[in-house]
Amino acid sequence: MSPDHEQSGQAGEERLVLLREISTKMAAIQKDAFGKGPEGAKSYLFDDLLLIVMRGGLTVAERTMLGFGRQDLVREFRQQFENEMTSRIVGMVEEMTDRRVLTYQSQVMFDPDVIVELFVFDRATDGGFVAAEIRAEDESA
Repeated sequence: MSPDHEQSGQAGEERLVLLREISTKMAAIQKDAFGKGPEGAKSYLFDDLLLIVMRGGLTVAERTMLGFGRQDLVREFRQQFENEMTSRIVGMVEEMTDRRVLTYQSQVMFDPDVIVELFVFDRATDGGFVAAEIRAEDESA
């Protein structure tokens, strides 16, 4: 194996480890804040974007409100929560990636329950597209 290829492989593995750590920390933030974390989380890093997709994790109260047809209230609460948590979440991502986040958006969707966190960085990522996933049974999410 050429030294360049070896170095590229090592850099790719380091990015995978980083994305697993980001997924784990985002799942932990959800669990700490809501008392229930997602069933799994997957982080995607490409160009100047970080996308974190978390599946499941709605609370019993949120599920009850969805049963009443109040998706709007669940979404509004989740959005307000993310607005309050922005500096903490963005700070964690900036520290872990050593990149400045220019903007950040969060969204919750239902049926299936998916939470999406999108970060736009100040510069593109070297090394192309990378994705890494964790599952609740694999991590303490």
